[in-house]
Amino acid sequence: MNLEKILAISGKPGLYALKVQTRTGFVAESLLDGKKSTVSLKSNVSLLSEISMYTHTDEKPLAEVMRNIAIKEDNGPAISHKEDNATLVAYFKEILPDYDEDRVYPSDIKKVLNWYNMLQAKGLVSKEAPVKEEEVPTEK
Repeated sequence: MNLEKILAISGKPGLYALKVQTRTGFVAESLLDGKKSTVSLKSNVSLLSEISMYTHTDEKPLAEVMRNIAIKEDNGPAISHKEDNATLVAYFKEILPDYDEDRVYPSDIKKVLNWYNMLQAKGLVSKEAPVKEEEVPTEK
């Protein structure tokens, strides 16, 4: 699963795919309705590939958390982000057993599940481990 070009834009619902960078910002396409919009550099934008979840030992990248959900759900949709907080917390404990309850709030869990379901509907999630390109040693 590649989250490199998937964006969350503060103040705008849903997720966006980065299409083109411009001099004053970039063009993003909504994953909800496919509409393209320009986003200025002043907007608060987060790349999903840069987001991590707190655990008791370290931080887990969001891609790894989403992969855990995909494994649990066999690449199917997760539970709705509109469930009650107790249900969401219990579900998230199954996905990431050592997450830090003091620093990961139910609102964070709702956001992750909502994002997962959006990406899953577009076929952008996978339970397969990401394939890393092996570096080929060059002869000098």
